[in-house]
Amino acid sequence: MRTSQLLLRSGLTSAAAVLPIALTAPSAVAVPTGISVSTTGSSVTVTTSDCPNSTNGTFGTASLLSSGQANFSQGRQATLTGTSTTQSASWANVGPGTYTVIGVCKDGTTAGTQSVIVTAATPTISTTASPARGVMGGVGGATREYGTITLVGGGALVAAGTGAAVWYLRRRAKPHRL
Repeated sequence: MRTSQLLLRSGLTSAAAVLPIALTAPSAVAVPTGISVSTTGSSVTVTTSDCPNSTNGTFGTASLLSSGQANFSQGRQATLTGTSTTQSASWANVGPGTYTVIGVCKDGTTAGTQSVIVTAATPTISTTASPARGVMGGVGGATREYGTITLVGGGALVAAGTGAAVWYLRRRAKPHRL
């Protein structure tokens, strides 16, 4: 019985010594990071780092599938562009609804699949700057203050034009006068 106790103890001791090493050793299995999908208003963007190889600057293709579409080729496709560490594609003017985004690398492997919900974009109302004093209707609609001399000169021209029009019309009313 003494021998079996020693073997049991030594087995437990060696197993206890190996356990911390097994827990701290890094995993050799590579876990794909997949894709990340985000929405801003009516735009959808997909980002991945699973497609490091490119051909002429394109790393693959992403497809945006609406709820009635079943396979990759039916969706709106966009080219994955970027660098060997991060690739992305985006779609604009996407209507409200639930969509599935699929990313496929140039070598044919699937980078990932993710669903996204696009909500109706609320319109943004922006204000524009207006003149501090508004439109000055009596001064010809200008926002700049003109001096007294300019206003008197304008008034004199209006008075001269009015006088000339009255003189001409009075002369025309009496044909016997030259």
